[in-house]
Amino acid sequence: MTIRLLPAAAALSLLLASAACGDSSGGPSSPAGNDGRGPVTVATGKDLTQTVQRLVAAWNDGHPKERVRLVELPEDGDQARQQLVQNMQIKSDAYDVVRLDAVWTAEFAARRWILPLPDGLVDASSFVPAALETGKYRGRLYAAPWLTGTGVLYYREDLLAKAGVKRPPKTWAELRDACAKVRRTPDGEGVDCYAGQYGKYEGLTVNYSEAVQSAGGEVFDSSGRPRVNTPQAKAGLRFLVDAFENGTIPQKAITFKEEEGRRAFQEGHLVFHRNWAYVYALAAGKDGSKVAGKFGVAPIPGEGGPGSGTLGGNNLAVSAFSKHQATARDFIAHIVSPAVQNEYGRAQSFPLSLAALYGDPEMIKRYPYLPVLRQGMDKARPRPVVVRYNEVSAAVQEHVTAALTGRKPVDRAAEDLQKALAALAD
Repeated sequence: MTIRLLPAAAALSLLLASAACGDSSGGPSSPAGNDGRGPVTVATGKDLTQTVQRLVAAWNDGHPKERVRLVELPEDGDQARQQLVQNMQIKSDAYDVVRLDAVWTAEFAARRWILPLPDGLVDASSFVPAALETGKYRGRLYAAPWLTGTGVLYYREDLLAKAGVKRPPKTWAELRDACAKVRRTPDGEGVDCYAGQYGKYEGLTVNYSEAVQSAGGEVFDSSGRPRVNTPQAKAGLRFLVDAFENGTIPQKAITFKEEEGRRAFQEGHLVFHRNWAYVYALAAGKDGSKVAGKFGVAPIPGEGGPGSGTLGGNNLAVSAFSKHQATARDFIAHIVSPAVQNEYGRAQSFPLSLAALYGDPEMIKRYPYLPVLRQGMDKARPRPVVVRYNEVSAAVQEHVTAALTGRKPVDRAAEDLQKALAALAD
């Protein structure tokens, strides 16, 4: 992501701890008696670029008695999570290192499925601060940040220039105005204005929470109480509802996930598109992209100025049931180290957690969107530290979909969602 975080990442903005799981100290304080060394298995996502395979091969050359084997989990995030959960529930030692979507940290830590990482294992100061927070539970680092990022706005530079629009929009009103101007040009005829991800899945939770945050609201406050019925939160939902009603967002986008929106933009059917950084390399590719050399990247817009995105990410943690936890920790420290992240970053376009990469001239030349992405991450909200996140997300999807499809007015949907989230927060 998500970056493409396969497929999306998600989000609200809260810090919600669950007293029902784990102890008051935040979980185990030391490895669970299996602090051994030897071969380890890493459960990760699909290695689309084969870069991770090369990094692992280099590790194996230097560690013949502690070789790493990669096991690729399903691309679908829910299926990947379910596979990990099933292994943890039976206390399987099949996986030593697990790659977690940032939103799973609290659940796995609270249930004592992963272990806190020792102080000093990784250089905390080297990471993007917001990315570092996604690996924490109750103040302790359980998962080392690896991939990170937030949503950005892709826009057609060529169409805006022909319409006399000099810069990408910073507000929703500017976005609508720019689209109106583009549509009055010959090249803009028949081009839809804007789309994000609105199918009834995790991506809708992301887009809804970003709209709320970009209107000055919050889905949960700092004490873990839902705040989706405030005027600001309702304004965020109303933006999405009105956009579907007035044609700013095309009706067909009600089923869009990341790839549907990416294809629509890449085929020239959208002026603006909210998505993750992974889209850049695909849209810029000359094979199959109708917008190569014709688009730019900007922070997502908001109600009164630049919006607030959701921080996505994939992190690495040590399984509590591993028999070779010392090797597992060493491998995590190696793979997120500056030297390896630099190598990884130059070989693929997934944004990484190392802060220095976002100001590296060579990296910026290779991936021009990096300064924009870092700017967006500075305003992005971290994902929730909450054990019942899946239920929270399901409630958001249910009530927001009802509003977007006209089955509920905005005020009713907001009040119903407030009640549902309040019940989950109790």
